[in-house]
Amino acid sequence: MGMSAGDPHAASPTDEEWPEAEKAEKLARGAALKWASGVFYCPEKLQGLGQYRSRETQRNSSIYSRLKSTVQSYLEGVNTGLEQLQLAAQEVQDVCQELGAARWALLDSAEQCQGLRQMRTLMVEHVQLASVVQVLPQLFSVHEAFSHTLQLLHGQHLLEAHAELMMMEHLRDDILSQLHLRGLSSAQAPVLCYFGGLQELNESLAKQLWGIVGSSLRLVREDPALFVTAVRIIEREEKIDDTLLLEASFLPPGRPKGWRQKFRHVLQESLAGARLRAAHAGTAGPQLAKHLAALREDIVSELRVVKDLMVQCVPAHYNILGLCTAAYHQALASHLQDLLREDLDKQGLFLLLEWALRVYHSPEMMAHPDLLPEVDVSALGPLMSPELVDQTERKYVVKVKASVLEWMQRTLEVEFKEWFREEEPETDHQGFFQSALPVIVMQMLKENIQVASLITDSLQQKVYNMALEELEAFLGRLREALVQCGKEHQRDRSVPRFYVSYLLATLNNNLALSSSASSLHPDAACREVPASLQAALDRTQKKACQLLLEELLLDLQGLEQSQQSLDAIFALRELICLKDPALLSLEVLGFITKYPDASDEHISTLLDLRGDVSKELRHMVLEMMAQHPQVLPDGYRPIFSTILVPVPELPLCLRKAKCA
Repeated sequence: MGMSAGDPHAASPTDEEWPEAEKAEKLARGAALKWASGVFYCPEKLQGLGQYRSRETQRNSSIYSRLKSTVQSYLEGVNTGLEQLQLAAQEVQDVCQELGAARWALLDSAEQCQGLRQMRTLMVEHVQLASVVQVLPQLFSVHEAFSHTLQLLHGQHLLEAHAELMMMEHLRDDILSQLHLRGLSSAQAPVLCYFGGLQELNESLAKQLWGIVGSSLRLVREDPALFVTAVRIIEREEKIDDTLLLEASFLPPGRPKGWRQKFRHVLQESLAGARLRAAHAGTAGPQLAKHLAALREDIVSELRVVKDLMVQCVPAHYNILGLCTAAYHQALASHLQDLLREDLDKQGLFLLLEWALRVYHSPEMMAHPDLLPEVDVSALGPLMSPELVDQTERKYVVKVKASVLEWMQRTLEVEFKEWFREEEPETDHQGFFQSALPVIVMQMLKENIQVASLITDSLQQKVYNMALEELEAFLGRLREALVQCGKEHQRDRSVPRFYVSYLLATLNNNLALSSSASSLHPDAACREVPASLQAALDRTQKKACQLLLEELLLDLQGLEQSQQSLDAIFALRELICLKDPALLSLEVLGFITKYPDASDEHISTLLDLRGDVSKELRHMVLEMMAQHPQVLPDGYRPIFSTILVPVPELPLCLRKAKCA
C-alpha cells in the first residue's frame, strides 16, 4: 500500500545488481500488505485511506532523501581514498628510485669504509691513552705510596695506612675494570704486576689486625682505641666487599676479603682454643681439679670483660657476647672430649662429670650473677652429649667397680685371717658374736652411691646396680672362704680354735647384711632386695648353718651316751618347726613340764627364732608360763640352766614418752 505495483521504483535496474535490495523490498512489501490488511479489515476504516496514503508518501520521500544523501557521501569518500592511493603509489615509486641511488652510492664508498675502520682503532687507542695520561700522576706515585703505607703500618698508624691502601686498590681496580669492559683482559697482567706490592701491604695490615683481635681481652682493658681502630678497618672492608658483590660485574683480585668472618674466627681461637690446648698438658691425676678450677675462674673473668667492655667497642650486630659465649662453649665441649680420651681414674671421671653437668651451669660459672641475664648457654646444647655422658658414667662405674672389688677382697682376706685368731670374735651390746665386715662393706657401697647422687640420677642408678652385683659376688667369695675354713677344720678340729664362734659371727654378719641391703637404694619407695641378691644371702646363710650343724653333730657324737640331750634337741626342733602358731601355748607347756629349768628368756629366744610369733601370742605364752611355775624334780640333770641367753635390748625411751 505504501508502494503500489505501478511504482516506477519497483522495476529499477539496480534490482538485478543488488539481490539483497530485491529481497529487502519483497520483505517490506509483505510486511506492508500484512499491516494494511490488518488496519483496513473493517469497511469503516477505509475512509482514512487517503490520509494513510498521504502520510506514507511523505515518509517514503523522507527515506529516499536520506538514502540519496548517504550514497552521495559514500561516493565522495571512495573518491578521496582513490586519490590518496594514487599519491601513495607515486611516493613509493620515488622512494624506490632514491634507495637505488643510495645503494649505488654505498657500493662506490666501500673502499672508503676500510679507512674508517683504521680510524676507529686509532680512536680507541687514543681514548685509552687519554685515560692513562689522566692517571699518570697517580701511577707514578704508586711505589712511593707503597713505602709510605709500610711506614704507617710499622708505626701502627692503621687508619692512615688503610686509607692509602684503599686509594691504591681503587686506582688498580678502576684500571682493571676499564680493561675488562673493553674486552682487554689480556692487558691486565702488566697492571697486576705493577700493583703487586698491594698484596704485601694487605698481608702486613691483616697480620697486625689479627694480632690486635687476638689480644682483644687485654686491649679493651688497657687500650681500647687500638681494638676499635681494627674493628673500623674491618667494617670498611666489609662495605667494599658488599658493594662489589652487589654490582657483580667485575670482582678485583683478592675480593671479597671476608675480614669480618676472619675476625670472628680469630677471636674465637684466641678466647678458647689456644688457651685450652696450652692448658691440656699436665691435666692427668691430681692436676685435673686445679685445671678445671682455673678454667672456671678464667672463663667467668673473661666473659665479664666481654660483657662490660668489649661490647661497647664493636657494632651491635656483631653480637660479640653471644659469639664469645658460643666460642667458650664449643671449645670446652671439644676440650672435655679430649680429656675423656685419656685413661682417667675414677676421681678424674667424677670431676669431669661434676664440672660439665653441675658446675658449668651453676652460679659459680655460666649462671654467675655478674653474667646474667645477657649470657645464656641454654640454646647452645649440652656441654656433653647424652651419649658421651652415658659413656663416661659407664667408665666411671667400671673404675668404681674395680676399687670396690679390691676393697672387698682385702676386707675378706682380713676377715678370713681373723677366723684363725686365738681370740673369740667381738660381740655387740647384746652379746652376739659379730665382726666389722658388714659395716665396712655397706659403708663403702653407700658412700659410692651417695657420691654418684651428686651428679645424675642415672649415674646413681648405675652405681647402685653395680653395688648389688658386687655384694652378690662378695657373698659368693664369702661362701668359698667358709668352705675353705671348714676343710681346714675337718683336717684339724683344733683349727680354728673358735670355729663355732666365728660361724655364729658369720651368721650374724649375714643377717646384718640382709637387713641393711635394702637401705642401699636412695629411694625409700624402691627399697626391695632383688631376688638374686636375696638368693645369695640365703645361700650364704645356709652354708654357715650347714657348717654349724655339721660341727654340732660332731659335738653331739667326743658327748656321753645320754638320751636326755638328744631328746631336748628333738623337743626344740618340734617347737621351732610347729606350723600352727596357735598351738604354741600347749607345746610350750609340755616342753617346760619336761624341762623345768627352761626360763622365760629361753622360751622368748625360741619364739624369736621362729620369726612368726606376734606380740599378743608371745604375751599369752609367757603369761601361761607364769601361771604354771615349774619345780625341778629330784635327780633332774639341768640342761637349759647352763645355756646363757643374751640380755634383751632395752626399749628406746625419750623423756616421759611411752617406751616403744
